Amino acid sequence: MAAPLLEKLSESLGSPEPAVRLILSILIGYPCALVYRHILFHKPATVIHLFHTLSGLALAAFNFGPQIFHSVLCVVIQFLMLRLMGRTVTTILSSFTFQMVYLLAGYYYTATEEYDIKWTMPHCVLTLKLIGLAFDYYDGGKEPSQLNEDQKKGALPSVPSLLEVGGFSYFYGGFLVGPQFTMRSYQKLVAGELTDCPGQPPNSVIPAMKRFGLGLLCLVIYTIFSPYYPDSYYLTDEYEAQPFWYRCVFILLWAKVILYKYVSCWVIAEGVCILTGLGYNGVVDGKHQWDACANMKVWLFETTPLFGGTILSFNINTNAWAARHIFKRLKFVGNKTLSHVATLLFLTIWHGLHSGYFLCFSMEFFIITVESLIALALVKDSPLLTKVSNSALYPLIYIIQQFVHWLFMGYPLVPFCLFTYDKWLKVYSSVYFCGHVFFLATYLIIPYLRKALVPKKERSEKKQD
Repeated sequence: MAAPLLEKLSESLGSPEPAVRLILSILIGYPCALVYRHILFHKPATVIHLFHTLSGLALAAFNFGPQIFHSVLCVVIQFLMLRLMGRTVTTILSSFTFQMVYLLAGYYYTATEEYDIKWTMPHCVLTLKLIGLAFDYYDGGKEPSQLNEDQKKGALPSVPSLLEVGGFSYFYGGFLVGPQFTMRSYQKLVAGELTDCPGQPPNSVIPAMKRFGLGLLCLVIYTIFSPYYPDSYYLTDEYEAQPFWYRCVFILLWAKVILYKYVSCWVIAEGVCILTGLGYNGVVDGKHQWDACANMKVWLFETTPLFGGTILSFNINTNAWAARHIFKRLKFVGNKTLSHVATLLFLTIWHGLHSGYFLCFSMEFFIITVESLIALALVKDSPLLTKVSNSALYPLIYIIQQFVHWLFMGYPLVPFCLFTYDKWLKVYSSVYFCGHVFFLATYLIIPYLRKALVPKKERSEKKQD
């Protein structure tokens, strides 16, 4: 009965059935959160863990059928590694290796040349959760003086039970699309500690509905405009026949629209976390904060003219996970650039094995380096450029910045979304590799601009630093 209804719904929406199932599953998180708030909040932890585990498994089965055995297997093996290996480096290495190899094997055996919603999509979220769980359990055996603030917050004082790991893994607010959160945060949720009124469900309905409404708006925008900006258009003769300026503007508009697919899912899922209390983040300036599970800073995402600003506003919890468990733990390397490269390489492989991912993240590294270490430093050190940027010309400069920003945000997204080199190479050829040329030229020309625009004294001080 459900299958024909879903087919009709997907046809009426013009969306693939797996996408409709995914959105419905994220939305089902809201009634699940209400059940937790009004029925289970004061129940024993075992009952809450069981509810979270079974509801998450039901959503997984609804989307992926018998393929849920992949996630169940990885959860059970992760639990056994924690129990049998203890708080050791071996546990971390075994967990990291097993979970990543399993995920990559899944990518390899299910890979197609299109973006498909299949079991590997939530499994990549689960992989980070389970690896992070091993790190946090290991940190729990260290002295507090050996840990940084993030590690102290996530450190586990004892090994969790299998049911606890199940509830943490399958929690309906984060199983399908994220966000990432620690086992300690989940334990506090189950204990009823994540609330603004102790002993009672949190007053989080209004903040949750705000995120739900915003996520729904983003989903509507994506649903309306995505048919006009499909990925497949890049590979048509019609696209190649368009003028150069049109092809560039299409990349800009396509990038804005395509990202709403991710923004809408993350913001709606965040609302579920807020409704349960998992999004509670303490008090700042006398106001209760509900952004602990925020994966998007939508206002910053929409208004920033900087590439760095977009990265800071997008997929926040995944980036925070990578910073906490990869970048900061590579401190022993003694080189931030190498740590940054290693972190991006991990994120690249975590996304998948297509060449497009490798090109996208390598371009991200180059773009951020050019912007933060070179271009912004030039504006800061040049009295003339600083004066111009603070003058009445700023609105015009801002518009130009936004155009360049989104044009070249879309540029590395092309291989990210088209996957294979034959496709993204065709698109880049059609725009004459303008993004590569722009950033290479910027990188080469800025040293000469520094000589012309930055006082000699400032340049000498920089060299000394």
